[in-house]
Amino acid sequence: MAGRGAGRTGAQAPARSGRAAAKRRGATAAPAPTVLEVDGLPVRLARKRIKNVNLRVKADGQVEVSAPLHATDAFVASFVREKRPWIEAKRAEMAASPRAEAAAASPEEVAAWRAVVEACVPPLVAAWEPIMGVRAGRLAYRNMTSRWGSCQPATGRICINVRLALYPPECLEYVVVHELCHLRERGHGQRFKDLMDTYMPDWRERRAKLR
Repeated sequence: MAGRGAGRTGAQAPARSGRAAAKRRGATAAPAPTVLEVDGLPVRLARKRIKNVNLRVKADGQVEVSAPLHATDAFVASFVREKRPWIEAKRAEMAASPRAEAAAASPEEVAAWRAVVEACVPPLVAAWEPIMGVRAGRLAYRNMTSRWGSCQPATGRICINVRLALYPPECLEYVVVHELCHLRERGHGQRFKDLMDTYMPDWRERRAKLR
C-alpha cells in the first residue's frame, strides 16, 4: 500500500512570457533543472513543455517549480514571492507532521515505534481474520518511506510500516484491514474498494489522516 502523497502540495498559475510566444519551427530541448534563489529561498526550477507554472512544497520542505520553456527567471521569482506566505505556511505544517518527525528519527526512536507496532498488530489481525474470512501468514515490520504496508497474497505475508506508531490507532487498524483485503483481492480496483466499504465503511477518512 503506497503512502500517498508523501506529503507534498502545490499551486498553479498561467505563465507570462518574457517575449512573444510565437510559434516555433522545430522543437526546443528542455534544459536541465537549476536552482533559483529567491530572497534567500532556494527553488528547484525545471522548465518543461507545459503552459502553466506549477509550484509544490515537498515533504522535506524543498520548493520546486515547473515552468514553461519561455518563462523567465524574473517571472518565476515574482511568482514565488507572491506565493511566499503560502510556501512558509506549508513548510511549517510539514515540519510539524509525523512524516517530518520520522525523517529525523534516531535508531532508538525507530526501535520504539517497532515495539509499539509489533505489540498492536497481532491482536488486530487476530480480531479481523474471522470477520473477513482470511488467514494471514507471517507478520513483518519495517521502517518504510513510501508504503504503509504490503501483502504477498501467495504466502499471506503482511508487512507493516513501523512509522504508523506516530499516527492515531485507527490509522494502524486501517492499514491492517487494507492488507488483509489483499488476501481476497490483489489489486485496488472496484472490488477491493467494495470489500473495504463492507468491512470498514470509514476507511477513506482513516486513510486521509495518513496524508
